[in-house]
Amino acid sequence: MWCPKKLQLPSFLSSFPSTLAYLIFIPLVLVLVLACALGPQSSYVLSFNSSSWTWRSVGLLSSYSLRSLTSHEEKDQHLQVVGLVTFNNSFHQKQAAKDSFSKEGVEDIWKDEMNDGEEHSDETTGIVKRYNRLERLEAILAKARSSIREAARNRSMISNHQDPDYVPQGPIYRNTNAFHRSYLEMEKNFKVYVYEEGELPIFHNGPCRSIYSTEGRFIYEMEKGNMYKTKEPEEALVYFLPFSVVVMVRYLYVSGGHGRHAIGRTVADYIHVISSRHSFWNTSLGADHFMLSCHDWGPHVTSYVPHLFNNSIRVLCNANTSEGFNPRKDVSLPEINLKTDDTIGLIGGPSPSRRSILAFFAGGLHGAIRNKLMQQWKGKDKDVLVYEELPPGKSYESMLKNSKFCLCPSGYEVASPRVVEAIYAECVPVLISDGYVPPFSDVLNWHAFSVKVAVKDIPNIKKILMSISQTQYLRMHRRVKEVQRHFVMNGPPKRFDLFHMIVHSIWLRRLNIRVQD
Repeated sequence: MWCPKKLQLPSFLSSFPSTLAYLIFIPLVLVLVLACALGPQSSYVLSFNSSSWTWRSVGLLSSYSLRSLTSHEEKDQHLQVVGLVTFNNSFHQKQAAKDSFSKEGVEDIWKDEMNDGEEHSDETTGIVKRYNRLERLEAILAKARSSIREAARNRSMISNHQDPDYVPQGPIYRNTNAFHRSYLEMEKNFKVYVYEEGELPIFHNGPCRSIYSTEGRFIYEMEKGNMYKTKEPEEALVYFLPFSVVVMVRYLYVSGGHGRHAIGRTVADYIHVISSRHSFWNTSLGADHFMLSCHDWGPHVTSYVPHLFNNSIRVLCNANTSEGFNPRKDVSLPEINLKTDDTIGLIGGPSPSRRSILAFFAGGLHGAIRNKLMQQWKGKDKDVLVYEELPPGKSYESMLKNSKFCLCPSGYEVASPRVVEAIYAECVPVLISDGYVPPFSDVLNWHAFSVKVAVKDIPNIKKILMSISQTQYLRMHRRVKEVQRHFVMNGPPKRFDLFHMIVHSIWLRRLNIRVQD
């Protein structure tokens, strides 16, 4: 414990009257103390809740990739944003953002594959350069950004990149060539470090056969480490926080009590542990970290750690912009209700000519939107079939597969497994929601294979669907079949499937920031 010492006056003041000495010296000491306390510091440590950095609130992405972000205090932050420009079919009208690295600097680091602290001699000047870990990683990202921007200039509907498995094409993509180039860059460069802290079942685990299956399946595949995972944290471009909100709810939530607080505190404690043991969280204020949750409470739980809520990449089924979901840094996670270990029997359906139902929905009265849908359409029309419970003898799967359009209204929260169920059944999804960001919408052009109906237009559903011509419907049906591959949950994962698309969305968000010491 520090003890206060008695103030000793300098010898040259001993000859002054005591009153004069106090009038002159004590104010001077106070000024010096305040200057030291408020002045610039040569070094400091950022804890996980010490920064005022926030991401600017934005709306839906209107293009293939992420736009630039700015901060009101960018010069004072450890995290600087460089961003990607808008990539769409009017790319030539946009001005490309410039990376902080020069082209020559990028090539130097990339060509020699520098490790931390390695030296590189410039033959023209004789100057020896040293690149630290972050500079090396950011140079890799800068080269990838440049490559993707160049690819985006080709606005063809067919990618011009060679690929043995799949060549993206068609209007289901916002920019086909840019997406394919970005995907290939991801496969070549993306590395994810999974923190080892935490114990089962709450950490490193998740449900694989339930409405939250995407959460458990992703954690499982990432933990296996067959793709993207690195055991060397110094090599990672992002860091995965492997906790399961679904499992936390199961083990920590007490009905009628303060269970949500217990879950939030658990997340906060976990961030405190990894930020104390490792340097990576504090370096970026969490911006190169990501978590994943398909539970409705995922967004709320992250609010217990401001940096996690405001800075980190949150991969959420509950992708609701009215609840803080930020499409420029957060990822919309598809919700899939899997009852078995595979999707056999779920994918595919009859041809359009054999689909006799115009529109179909069956589900519980969860939330105001479904209540409005039921009041307007339940049992009132032979073409728009809306049920709270299916009649005896009716199969939910067969109803999906015999419908042209499948209604996908939000429940208590915006996400619904019916979106992916419709795509599996080759039924055109009809999204009825407020504030919902569809999965992979920075890459996929949802207007090409789905219908968006505003909540206020629920009474006009039949009119809206009937106005779609047969030719237009056939195109949408074909595109639903084309986009299917991106929503299939394979075990083990296959290129361009759901797992890889989730990773690609995380990769895009990492491309949009630059982390500095």
